Amino acid sequence: MTAARALTDGERDAVANMANLAALIWQFLPALNWAGFYRVIDGELVLGPFVGKPACIRIAIGQGVCGAAAASGETQLVPDVHAFPGHIACDADSRSELVVPVRRDGMVIAVIDLDSPSPARFDTEDAAGIEALADAIAMLI
Repeated sequence: MTAARALTDGERDAVANMANLAALIWQFLPALNWAGFYRVIDGELVLGPFVGKPACIRIAIGQGVCGAAAASGETQLVPDVHAFPGHIACDADSRSELVVPVRRDGMVIAVIDLDSPSPARFDTEDAAGIEALADAIAMLI
């Protein structure tokens, strides 16, 4: 959390903050093939800054893992994305996923999306850490 605060301290630009945070996550969490943000814009998720392969640009709220997190406001910890109903395969190599909603004033404004080519890569400790990050940065993105 200290590194995230140092990267965002005094910076008001949301895109710059998301870009640095995506890079920070990529640097510190092993076995990822995608780390980044989707922003809620006009009732849908729109691709934000990320590290990884090219990604889906727009995702409907309620669709796939990211859309489920945005719709429910709940973290989605998915050990096997192929078993998740309606999973959107932006990268066929992804096997597991962690998506954490970012809330401001009670509204989901974005999601942090982490994908891994390893099955069951993410656990509750990962989820708790990314949830803490989401809470800490909600006013900065």
